[in-house]
Amino acid sequence: MTIASEDSTSLVLDLPIERSIDLSALRGQITTALSDADEDDRYDVLLVVSELVSNVLDHTQGPGRLRLLRTRARHEVVIEIDDSSPLEPVRGQSRLSDVRGRGIVMVDEVANEWGTRTLPGGGKTVYATLRCAGAGTLP
Repeated sequence: MTIASEDSTSLVLDLPIERSIDLSALRGQITTALSDADEDDRYDVLLVVSELVSNVLDHTQGPGRLRLLRTRARHEVVIEIDDSSPLEPVRGQSRLSDVRGRGIVMVDEVANEWGTRTLPGGGKTVYATLRCAGAGTLP
């Protein structure tokens, strides 16, 4: 998608999340797509994407969808993850083990904003917004 104005939002990635997803390859795609962003900002995006994609794989039955967007004027990256579950993410608890379940805590610490939206056909979108370093990081 071409950026039409300073206030426009650009779709950077739009990918399915399937059980067979290679998280390492996904992180590589994100690193390439955000190669012009500040290294610390890229790391934060990778952390949030990894946690939210892992939630889809660990806590839902069906496939999901990842969208990575960015805005030029506000220097933001928006991560959106669709999944088929109506259940909201739970902060700091896991049914998998005592050493798991802190992903949403990390997302809450790194993201400037995060939340969920119900999808019309069922399921939800979990989103997180990260503000980046500023001028020059998101052309």
